[in-house]
Amino acid sequence: MAESRKIGAFAPFEWMLALRYLRAKRQESFISVISGFSLVGIALGVATLIIVMSVMNGFRHELLKSILGLNGHVTVLSSGGLLPDYDALTQRMRAVPGVTRAAPVVDGEVMASQNGVNQGAVVRGLRTADLQNLTTVSKTLSSGALAGFGNGDEVIIGAGLAQRMGIHAGGSITLIAPKGNVTPFGTTPRIKTYRVAGVFRIGMTQYDTGFIFMPLEEAQLFFNSEGGVSEVEVMVTDPDNDLAMLPGLSQAAGRGTRLVPWQQTNSSFFEALQVERNVMFLILTLIILVAALNIVSGLIMLVKDKSGDIAILRTMGASRGAVMRVFLIAGASIGVIGTLLGFAIGVVFCANIESIRQGLSRLTGTTLFDPTIYFLSKMPAEMDTGEVTAVVVMALTLTFLATLYPSWRAAKLDPVEALRYG
Repeated sequence: MAESRKIGAFAPFEWMLALRYLRAKRQESFISVISGFSLVGIALGVATLIIVMSVMNGFRHELLKSILGLNGHVTVLSSGGLLPDYDALTQRMRAVPGVTRAAPVVDGEVMASQNGVNQGAVVRGLRTADLQNLTTVSKTLSSGALAGFGNGDEVIIGAGLAQRMGIHAGGSITLIAPKGNVTPFGTTPRIKTYRVAGVFRIGMTQYDTGFIFMPLEEAQLFFNSEGGVSEVEVMVTDPDNDLAMLPGLSQAAGRGTRLVPWQQTNSSFFEALQVERNVMFLILTLIILVAALNIVSGLIMLVKDKSGDIAILRTMGASRGAVMRVFLIAGASIGVIGTLLGFAIGVVFCANIESIRQGLSRLTGTTLFDPTIYFLSKMPAEMDTGEVTAVVVMALTLTFLATLYPSWRAAKLDPVEALRYG
């Protein structure tokens, strides 16, 4: 025993004893059951935390990609009314370093009608070249969709809207604008039927079911906006750094305009996502904490059960440090194995989350992750290396801390008292 103390911090006999204690005999099976539940609890806690955080990261990333892919990172608006001289304004915005795209836009709300189905929609007027540069939409269109888009009597609609109204490319759709022609009897709605040149699908239900693209000149006529546009949309190289570009963009825009970054437009939405993400992290951390407390109770029972063995080891020359290390190894082994198992489960689950969702939907006969509620057509999961590392380190730290008190208690055990009452 004296020689084993010289081998190092964790001698072979310490590993042997720790692993033997984890493989409890029949009369000690209850302790083994507690250890097993602790291991499973840690694995489920780590896996659940990785999966939930990855899904929320993916959800935020997909929403951000869809929102910023369709809308500008910075929107230039007039201080009042329409933006005049928008072509010169657009050229000035494009000349600002870091700007990748600037396009004049006419927005308006309409009632879309076809085949007895009526639904509100947003019409966005864009030039053909600007729509083609909007790759989020243009890459989902058929090859000939943009060819006739500039004619004025053709529009491009979302796949969800087309499905609801039973419209295909080449069909027609009737749009009704609330503000139309001015007559002696007042303003009458403007009604016009357009040919559907193409159908786009970006994967976000809100846009696929409620957006219609129209040529800019036609939108100006349809919404009585001749000579001006609603806004100029600006896209930059780094959307997360667009606030730093606001002074330069504001100077290029000139007087009579105001700039609205995407953070301001969608602030409440993304702040709610961040709060929910933080709360979920704290709640799910409690699962790992409970599993760590199970390690404490299991080790305390193991120490009490092995008090006679500890006393014999002490009388044979084992130091208090050696005894403490035996139980540290036993508890830490549960934590390390559980954490690694949870990590593996979380990674595999995240990599196949959409297939798992579809399988569970078929098995239960319900729609899990309904796109009409969550805006996305499929469940996303994006693992962040830093977050996964933080979860693993946190789990290992909690389980290590959970082994300290039982191990210290084993090391402080008086061998004389243990042999007398053991």
